[in-house]
Amino acid sequence: MDKIAQLYDLYLSSKRVSTDTRTIEKGDLFFALKGPSFDGNQYAEKALLSGAKAVVVDDPKVVVDERYFLVADVLVALQQLANHHRKQLDIPVIGLTGSNGKTTTKELLVRALSGKYVVQATYGNLNNHIGVPLTLLSLKPGTSMAIIEMGASKQGDIDELCRIALPTHGLITNIGRAHLEGMGGTEGVLKTKTELFQYLLETGGQVFINSSQKIFTNMIRRFDQPVLFPGPSDFCQVTFEGANPHVTFSLPPDQTIYVSNLIGHYNFDNIAAALCVAQYFEVSLKEAAMTIAAYVPENMRSQVIVKRSNIILLDAYNANPSSMEAALRAFDKLDKRKHKMVILGDMYELGEYSKAEHEKVGELVNQMRLDKICFTGKDTQYALSKAPKALYFPDPFSLRNWLRDSNLEDYQILIKGSRGMKLEGLLTFV
Repeated sequence: MDKIAQLYDLYLSSKRVSTDTRTIEKGDLFFALKGPSFDGNQYAEKALLSGAKAVVVDDPKVVVDERYFLVADVLVALQQLANHHRKQLDIPVIGLTGSNGKTTTKELLVRALSGKYVVQATYGNLNNHIGVPLTLLSLKPGTSMAIIEMGASKQGDIDELCRIALPTHGLITNIGRAHLEGMGGTEGVLKTKTELFQYLLETGGQVFINSSQKIFTNMIRRFDQPVLFPGPSDFCQVTFEGANPHVTFSLPPDQTIYVSNLIGHYNFDNIAAALCVAQYFEVSLKEAAMTIAAYVPENMRSQVIVKRSNIILLDAYNANPSSMEAALRAFDKLDKRKHKMVILGDMYELGEYSKAEHEKVGELVNQMRLDKICFTGKDTQYALSKAPKALYFPDPFSLRNWLRDSNLEDYQILIKGSRGMKLEGLLTFV
């Protein structure tokens, strides 16, 4: 029996897979992963003391007894184990990637499909070379469909995740300006994200493509039977009715109007994608639409929060140039019944493109109907050069004091920035 087969037997007899000793439960299988500033091998004993059934390590020096399963590389072993487990599952596996909207689309898909299928999906945004294997290994017996979110920070990442997860179906939400530093510009982003479609082209998988996005035009031609949405002649026809502020849409034949809890025109594409996949898998489109319309966003993704007389749109889970532009344009179109204000933080992982992209943000907000503009973070100073009326705060802490003293009332406020800015911490002071 080879090493992975042995490890698979150990996995099947364990409660679950864990990579964090702080959350170990009795019967877990612990993988001692390494990071830039830690070595999981040093925590193997602690995992066992906390109740782990066994630990997977790659340092022979820590092995004490038969509870230590020694491999050449713990991360590679985790990925190979996940791939082996995936091969035992004869179910649709939907690969999902894109520059923006992955997690929102995933949540909509889960809700749209769960009326007919037992669906499991990526938890949170565990969508990288560690998160995808962990998602696969968490799939429970009886699961009839899996949705695997795939993220990337450099070229080749999506292809690598496809080779692990072996998706049978695939959806790309959009191609935008994200992770420019690691991908070599917009062309690199396009090449990286379409690695999912390239894999499905090679393996005969099924793709779902948004025909309204011109960037996919050439890709559509490469497939014999792509499933298209949301145009009037596409497989799944969905009509955008408006977004002031919530996205409303309609479906043929009676053009019944559905009002969602999602804000911004850009979220229409996420809704249409989920409806298309649901229709393909023979879920009642009406039921799927009702379920999607009832979805309430959370976790700082287009989350609506009411504080006193203020309405806050918290979109602080992440930010890149494409999502920032989309959020600002959507916010600008909101019915101006209140004062309007934006609080914008740095966009990360832009490298040499950071100055130019932040300047574009400044140019855009300078054209908007805003009563107050606040920039915070190191790189938003570049945006300030294009929006001279804006206020600049080097860090969110200094912005807190200003917010606390301003006593804002009757405002619509957009808060957006990259995850590392932790702008949700400002809510207490708005």
